[in-house]
Amino acid sequence: MTRPCAFYDLNGHVLGISADRAELWRDFDRMLASLRVEGSTEADFHLDIVEAEALDETPAGSLVFDGEILDDGYCRMITDGASVHLVLPGRQTVEINEKGWARLRIVPDSKAAWTPSMLMLDAALDAGGQHMLHTAGLTLPGRDAVVLVHAPSGTGKTTTSLALATQGFGLCSDDAMILNVASATPVAWGLPRHIKIHEKTARMIPLVAPCLGPSWDRNGEQAVSLEKLGGIVKIENPTARPVAALLHLARSADEETRLAPMARTDAMVALAMDNVRTGMTGLLPLQKRRLATIGKLVSSVPTFTLEVGARPADAAALISATLKSRD
Repeated sequence: MTRPCAFYDLNGHVLGISADRAELWRDFDRMLASLRVEGSTEADFHLDIVEAEALDETPAGSLVFDGEILDDGYCRMITDGASVHLVLPGRQTVEINEKGWARLRIVPDSKAAWTPSMLMLDAALDAGGQHMLHTAGLTLPGRDAVVLVHAPSGTGKTTTSLALATQGFGLCSDDAMILNVASATPVAWGLPRHIKIHEKTARMIPLVAPCLGPSWDRNGEQAVSLEKLGGIVKIENPTARPVAALLHLARSADEETRLAPMARTDAMVALAMDNVRTGMTGLLPLQKRRLATIGKLVSSVPTFTLEVGARPADAAALISATLKSRD
């Protein structure tokens, strides 16, 4: 019997997934549904998902991580040649191989884990010379180019992104952009997933109110689909566009919004600290490639610090004027 399968177009690099049943790839479909390719095609990176009563939780190799992961609990990561193994005892095991494939084994009815899905998406992108960065991305008004807005979680990327989108910028993503630096000009596209809007953001940007329901989760957030937001602000399709600038977001000490040049070395450090992970044995190969990608980005585009004050929308005119003057 032919096993169920699905294919997703990651900007010209196809991720193929086969599984015992289609429900086993629901986490991927939540993230990538709009990128799904109907019909049979050839995959550049293949993931196989199997339900198994017993897992191999002691793969050979070198231990590079042993500890707790936010939301997913205890896990171990082991490297063995071209393979990286992630073990969540009693729940899931993952093997990711640099030759373009991955195997996910899941204990039936076990609690779903988010980390393996993100690791495998990272590996599929990496196989195509792309890397996911923890940044927001917005197109400039009247231009088919994007600015990347970086900041650690909780600093205001979503609020700033939505504020810019109310001023004519196009929203690609508020949290995850896919970067490719293979050409002379880096290009980026947004991962088309829901946006989590915080109560504070809703108060600062009342324009989003029609998208929101009456209930907030324990973190004071609501997940809003891009389709809903599309009725209020411009939502961009996941097409790779040239990167016009990198903005590092910071809170203003005096409530005024300003944009100032940022040293490339400082921008490199800030972006790497939030996007590159080290293990017990140092940087894994994928993380080394991600760091090199960040280095090329920072050396290729102008870098700024964006201090956001009481009126985040004020940043729109500053960004547009500053980048127009550099053209």
